[in-house]
Amino acid sequence: RLNKRAALFSVALGRATLHASPALSKMSQRERTFIMVKPDGVQRGLVGDIIQRFERRGYKLVAMKFMQASEELLLKHYADLAGLPFFNGLVKFMQSGPVVPMVWEGNNVVLTGRDMIGATDPLKAAPGTIRADFCVQVGRNIIHGSDSLPSAEKEIALWFSEKELINWKPQIEPCVYE
Repeated sequence: RLNKRAALFSVALGRATLHASPALSKMSQRERTFIMVKPDGVQRGLVGDIIQRFERRGYKLVAMKFMQASEELLLKHYADLAGLPFFNGLVKFMQSGPVVPMVWEGNNVVLTGRDMIGATDPLKAAPGTIRADFCVQVGRNIIHGSDSLPSAEKEIALWFSEKELINWKPQIEPCVYE
């Protein structure tokens, strides 16, 4: 019943999304996603705000680093964008300061994480999303989030070793998941 109410509420708000479906909720499973605070988000002191949003949603942080990304790593990460006109500028920008790559775990975290982040263009992002609340320009949109489960798996493996992914169970987990 609660899932049906959530789906109806989402539709009423005009935010009907795939993860609000009662059928999908029953099939939901734990998954992991890759989230990275970009140099502009780090410079603006938004790392804590972003972490807080994911924690308050009930997701579990399983890995995090504070690092300067190498050109080699960024070329692999953004390989699918290599032919686009903004590619070189993106790689240069991503090397302009430290980044905070993270791995979050929870039910439907990939899709919900993208919903929480908002549209790539902050001016088109829904109110209440991270990008709508903290950004004004597409080239400085403070955060990256995996767009699919295969992308999440690829990005996690690129940025973290298996040993860096911490398996733990927060005591509050029974309050978040049935």
